[in-house]
Amino acid sequence: MKRKFARKGNGMFDRVFYSADFGKLLLRLSVGGLMLFHGIHKLQHGYAFVEQMLVKSGLPGFLSHGIIVGEVLVPLMIILGFNTRIAALVEAFVMVMAVYLVHMGDLWSFNEHGAHVLELQALYLFGSLAIVFLGAGRYSLGGSNGRWN
Repeated sequence: MKRKFARKGNGMFDRVFYSADFGKLLLRLSVGGLMLFHGIHKLQHGYAFVEQMLVKSGLPGFLSHGIIVGEVLVPLMIILGFNTRIAALVEAFVMVMAVYLVHMGDLWSFNEHGAHVLELQALYLFGSLAIVFLGAGRYSLGGSNGRWN
């Protein structure tokens, strides 16, 4: 006995619920959109603390200005679907640096509810990597055929 919705059809239901492009759009909107809030917060309240963390780790302090790229420009590129794979790769790098600079002591920590302390960072990191491998999809500025989308 076959299930009722096991195959793709031509109906509107099938076009919406069997759409990899729509799924890619949702992933881009969530990863890019939620990261953008972090960038806007840093623009409003400053990000000098990032420079201090970089210097403390032996890295040049001027790299702190990369926050503008990594948490504002790149999320906008991901949301819009413009050079999406490159932008998502940069976003993944930003998350690796955030874990390295701020959260190394929490790598094996869990909160009082049993969740990993770094689950938010992991979702951003692996969500960005998923976008790198999946691309932007049809609902993007670059379209599904662009090399970096």
